[in-house]
Amino acid sequence: MGNEISWQVDLAVKPGQLDNYRALTSEMVDFTKTEPGTLIYEYFISPDGQHIYVYERYADTAAAVTHLLAAGQHFGSRSAQMVDISRFLVFGAPSAELRAILDHLSATYLDIFQVPIVSD
Repeated sequence: MGNEISWQVDLAVKPGQLDNYRALTSEMVDFTKTEPGTLIYEYFISPDGQHIYVYERYADTAAAVTHLLAAGQHFGSRSAQMVDISRFLVFGAPSAELRAILDHLSATYLDIFQVPIVSD
């Protein structure tokens, strides 16, 4: 894992906003493809369409900070009109700068329980 940082976010879709959020997600994915240091950026939907689950992984906390600042500037206000954060779980050791941003998102920080086996 090294310096990588990741998180899983549970988003509750506001009534009538699923199609709008689907379109916004397409924009966010296209935007994020251009960001260096993004390793994984995936969206999943619950069977009932009420929740979106986002999994993101970054090469280091600097890449995560860059992403969050840019995403917030470009998409934050529109996203907030369509979804609410139900849970935000952070895996890894965020820098103080990243933690300051994530604290505003009510993030929960998880400590590693056992050192993982990582294959090449």
